[in-house]
Amino acid sequence: MKTVIFDLDGTLADTSGDLIAAANACFVDLGHDPLLDEDADRLTAFHGGRAMLRLGFSRLGAVTEADIDREYPRLLAFYEENIDTKTVLYPGAMAAVGALSANGFKVGICTNKPEGLAELLLQRLGIRAAFQSLIGADTLPVRKPDPLPFRTAVERAGGDPNAALLVGDTITDLKTARAADAPVILVGFGPEGGGVARLKPDAILPSYDQLGSVVSNLL
Repeated sequence: MKTVIFDLDGTLADTSGDLIAAANACFVDLGHDPLLDEDADRLTAFHGGRAMLRLGFSRLGAVTEADIDREYPRLLAFYEENIDTKTVLYPGAMAAVGALSANGFKVGICTNKPEGLAELLLQRLGIRAAFQSLIGADTLPVRKPDPLPFRTAVERAGGDPNAALLVGDTITDLKTARAADAPVILVGFGPEGGGVARLKPDAILPSYDQLGSVVSNLL
């Protein structure tokens, strides 16, 4: 069965506002002003909580892994409590996912967000039932760009890893697909915009309206 696996943050949904708010909450609790900007630091947000903390602490002039390790659980706790305050699905995303399913494709999610948080967000957004599988950062002993999470997402969706592709937004997704010997589509409307062309994916998706035709060309 042909299968399309999606990344979550920066691909299906713009989660950057809530991620940055969680990091800034940590800095405010430490007595600082918010150190991250919701617009200028969007790309860092999609590289995860530790990347945001590292950037913020660097702006204070000192970064230690001990500080990051201490604040990371607090960031996750704040994020869990405020996971869907600013998050929005990208226009047309779920209509495109529904169209794939209606045309016989299996669909799933492979994300480097912890599985519990990914599950919570999908439930809050009301879209969990649209996907046959969900693999998070801690579902398996390894995470993207190791190919195993992608392949497992395909298999749990009921698909064939040899007839599957990955839709993502960063070099992590590209490396994952290359390691799995699968086609990769990077969105051109995510945090890096058209800049993803530098990564030379198999296709760039300008909008979800065109997902069906782009997928058909690759599978």
